[in-house]
Amino acid sequence: MRWSPFLGISLIVALLSLLLFKIFPLKSLYSTPQNFQRLFTVEELAIYNGSDPSLPIFLGIIGSVFDVSKGKSHYGVGDGYNHFAGRDASRAFVSGNFTGDGLTDSLHGLSSAEVKSIVDWRDFYFRTYTFVGKLVGRYYDSEGNPTKYLKGAEAKAARGAQLMEKQKNEEAKLPSCNSRWSQEEGSEVWCDDGYPRLVQRPEQIALTGKMSKRCACFKEDDLGQPGLEVYEGCDYLAKTCRL
Repeated sequence: MRWSPFLGISLIVALLSLLLFKIFPLKSLYSTPQNFQRLFTVEELAIYNGSDPSLPIFLGIIGSVFDVSKGKSHYGVGDGYNHFAGRDASRAFVSGNFTGDGLTDSLHGLSSAEVKSIVDWRDFYFRTYTFVGKLVGRYYDSEGNPTKYLKGAEAKAARGAQLMEKQKNEEAKLPSCNSRWSQEEGSEVWCDDGYPRLVQRPEQIALTGKMSKRCACFKEDDLGQPGLEVYEGCDYLAKTCRL
């Protein structure tokens, strides 16, 4: 019986395939870098603060870590946003406190509107930069699973979004006043159709923890309803008020 060279090649290929399968199981052969999420400690994340030019610059927000190296002109040492590099300083995105205790990932005491703003910032980084992993601590546990703090923050942000939408819909029912300001004449509000009145924005307490007011235009027949405030120094039926 003549030995076929093709049979020898087939046997070699089969043996190599078996060997590769032993060394690299099927799972690892089909694993991709995109499926891998690195878990950082606070100390590990601090290494990527831009001080070492051979390393990328990482930033954390609500426990998610992003590579912001392409924004080095903003996040590099001595640049305007370097205080965010190498740490999770989520609170500073709305507080504006970029020193000491202000550079923290704690959102305690923030309003639903402020938490929503921070979640919006996180979504911005997902769209703009490369997600590289998670920071173990307040928002992710040692296995990379979301903690109750992350779930609570996202629920509060969702509540803030609902309140903002409700406020927008309510205010759409009442036309806002026109306004302008000049250094010579100061501020002025007026209504093209109706009379300017200050009204409360009830959703603001839940959103920001503070009550605020806005200027809305009312028909003469509606001026007697409770809660309407005439601007100080403005006539009751004046359509324009100088402040």
